[in-house]
Amino acid sequence: MKTVIIQSKISLLVFVVIILLAPCTRAQKIEAPKPYGPLPSAGQLQWHETEMYGFIHFTINTFTNKEWGYGDEDPALFNPTDFNADKIVATFKAAGLKGVVLTCKHHDGFCLWPTKTTEHNISKSPWRNGKGDVVKEVSDACKRYGMKFGVYLSPWDRNNSNYGKPEYIYIYRAQLRELLTNYGPVFEVWFDGANGGDGYYGGAKEKRTIDKTSYYDWPNTWNIVRTLQPKAAIFGDVGPDTRWVGTESGYSGNPCWATYTPHGVTNRDKPSNGDVLSDEGLKGHRDGKFWMPAEVDFSIRPGWFWHESENTRVKSAQDLMAHYFRSVGNGANMILNIPPDRRGHIFEKDSVSLVGFGKLLSEMYAKNLATGAKLTASNIRGNDSHYAPKHVLDKDRYSYWATDDSVTTANLVLQLKGQKNFNVLRLRENIKLGQRIDDWAIDIMDNGNWKEYAKGSAIGACRFVRGPLVTTDQVRIRITKASACPCLSEVGIYAEPAPMPTPGT
Repeated sequence: MKTVIIQSKISLLVFVVIILLAPCTRAQKIEAPKPYGPLPSAGQLQWHETEMYGFIHFTINTFTNKEWGYGDEDPALFNPTDFNADKIVATFKAAGLKGVVLTCKHHDGFCLWPTKTTEHNISKSPWRNGKGDVVKEVSDACKRYGMKFGVYLSPWDRNNSNYGKPEYIYIYRAQLRELLTNYGPVFEVWFDGANGGDGYYGGAKEKRTIDKTSYYDWPNTWNIVRTLQPKAAIFGDVGPDTRWVGTESGYSGNPCWATYTPHGVTNRDKPSNGDVLSDEGLKGHRDGKFWMPAEVDFSIRPGWFWHESENTRVKSAQDLMAHYFRSVGNGANMILNIPPDRRGHIFEKDSVSLVGFGKLLSEMYAKNLATGAKLTASNIRGNDSHYAPKHVLDKDRYSYWATDDSVTTANLVLQLKGQKNFNVLRLRENIKLGQRIDDWAIDIMDNGNWKEYAKGSAIGACRFVRGPLVTTDQVRIRITKASACPCLSEVGIYAEPAPMPTPGT
């Protein structure tokens, strides 16, 4: 009898242990895919998430009707009649932009803040009775409107008598420290490639050239940013965080890889700001050594500064939409220059375009037609729900559908909730694991048969497909080539508001 009882107790104990352990076994997560290739830093991730922001070119050139000042301009010329940073930043926000990069000093050397490094600054102007600080007013407005703030500090200075000499580097770095210390968080620091040439230089009025590979000692100059604003992304021809796309026309290459190896014009193996094979920036390199995504910089007008003669040559809302698809839509970031006029206002026609652009974006994104779709994948990593197709619709950029390591071609089918009309699709990869997908295609169900709608290379942080308006209830995404198992994090399907311009490439 005792033996039976003991055996019963042992059986019960085993049963309890099995019950307790079973859920743990079922919940055990399959190992995540190993990262592939170069990876983005935390600062680069926040830069990717920003996607689109504005540039403000506003300085002494606004009042001299020049694009590049010589450096001999009288600070008294800078005197906007009604500068209002809040109105400027509010207009940027209405356009859907998420940040502002201010040209704190352009090549002419005039500083828009009361710097201690040079007399050629805003305190010598009559504006605000010499007590003004454009950098502070714009950065404060950004805080009030929930916008990110960035700084542009030209390495070239056509006013400073020390430019081209070792002493200037100390001056330049001191200016950089002032900007990164006194104005709150900075999301991007912009270093221009224009370096050296003719200028005023304290009255010398001569041409000065520098060794672009060594003069600025870029690694130590970048280290100032890393120390004072560790979350900021650094822009330059050679990055190190984000590269120039190679043109100011407002588009990237297609495809546009986030990975890149800069090469110099003068010396292929010694690239520098102002000396790179800029054409390579358009598309980047599939096998690039660095995660260095492209930034597409262009202006809403022909010039970078406001000129009255260009008031009738402002890009329309539809134009801006086309640029958006050809920059952000290829995985790059878009920085749109919007120059204030001599009042310190965004000119009326510019504002109309910007607000219209913001409305087009809002209307397009108002409804993701993929929401509620039934998802079917040809392979799910370890048949684990952590990597199931549902994650492409959960609005989390870093949750994802993944396949087994051995599977580098795969299909994902979306059964939509009824027939849908659309012409735009957005795809994202989980870039924390690298840029893994090489080639892809998108099909739609047409009268019972799959019909190819689009195909291309590269996805990365963002990939738009923009084509003719179609109607279907099924969409298929085919990963036709990948360098490592695909990790797709988002699928969005949208209808672009009419009237729709002719799709760009």
